Amino acid sequence: MSAAERSDIEEFDEWLDEVAAALAWHDGDAEATIRTLLADCKHLREQLALAQIAMGMGFTRGWSPCAERSAELARRG
Repeated sequence: MSAAERSDIEEFDEWLDEVAAALAWHDGDAEATIRTLLADCKHLREQLALAQIAMGMGFTRGWSPCAERSAELARRG
């Protein structure tokens, strides 16, 4: 097994552990887990918007945060 394959497996295992932990926190209730994750996502997007408004461009040398992952990937690609 190559190092890249091992890394992918380890990443998947970590992701699976995080999913299991989130479900365990809600006693296995998937709907409650999803509701909590969506509420957390909404809160973090609001915090990101406030941070984006408050910070100056000189602070980050032209970089600014974006709320959508697709926009971040487009910047990199």
